[in-house]
Amino acid sequence: MNATLLAVVLSLFSAVAYAAAAVAQERLASRNPGAGLLRMLRSGAWWCSVLLNASAALLHAVALKYGPLTVVQPLGALTLVAAVPMGARVAGRRVSAREWRGTAYTLIGLSAILLVASGSAPENVLSTSEAVTVAAVTAALIGILARPGTRPGLRHASASGFASGVASALTQTVTVAATDRSESLLSLQVVGVALLVAAFAAAGLLLSQTAYRDGLGAPLAVVTLANPLAAAIIGLSLLGEGLRGGAAGILLALAGAGLASWGVLLLSRVPTPTPAPISVEEDHPVAAVLALEPSLRDVKVPRPSEPGHLTAPR
Repeated sequence: MNATLLAVVLSLFSAVAYAAAAVAQERLASRNPGAGLLRMLRSGAWWCSVLLNASAALLHAVALKYGPLTVVQPLGALTLVAAVPMGARVAGRRVSAREWRGTAYTLIGLSAILLVASGSAPENVLSTSEAVTVAAVTAALIGILARPGTRPGLRHASASGFASGVASALTQTVTVAATDRSESLLSLQVVGVALLVAAFAAAGLLLSQTAYRDGLGAPLAVVTLANPLAAAIIGLSLLGEGLRGGAAGILLALAGAGLASWGVLLLSRVPTPTPAPISVEEDHPVAAVLALEPSLRDVKVPRPSEPGHLTAPR
């Protein structure tokens, strides 16, 4: 199988796994808006989302072995395609026309970027000094975006996307350096960059968890845009990747970025219903069912003095 085609197939499976993880995280965040990290760590559903994220990351890492950043990263937009209808189904509602339009614009825009991206297999990787510099700049940017303040959803989503995009670039460095045997598995470059990958991947996961408290569509769309943007900056400036078509290719990429941004704007205007949070007292299975089905709690039970009450025969 062609290397680029293999990278595309692996990216498809990775996107579906990321979408399922995003939907699970959004449901947990919306039902437990004030839950702390310790409570999340005790949640089996949260660990399932972590497992889905890990599986998606593994598929993504293998895809980066066979395809360049400018090809593999835009395919992450397929996460949005899968997550929007998946999230709507889990929430028991229909996908709105605005959501379909926003998703379509985002995908068409990113597809235009993918069309002009170079498709050769990755050859260059980040040096140790480049990896450290990229990590330091990204950490500072994440610190600015993750600062306390109002409406943190889209800011945390942007930070999560940048963290994930940089983690992908660093993952490619580790994967290529380790598999082509240019570096030992225990070399400073491989071990040091692998630790940076783990740190940025964990940061991206936790930041996305807080971002999804404001709903799934807009934060996930921002993550979907910020991720390839960060990877493209690294690929174009440090790894020698380029855009095909010269000036026309650059214009097409800019037009695609604009269309994708409009899709994000449409998704950010979609109201997201907030389900009732599950309190500590609702950990009992029966109470949890009642929390998920509020209509059952609204059923009025007649008192003995009210009509309709059935009295047992004496």
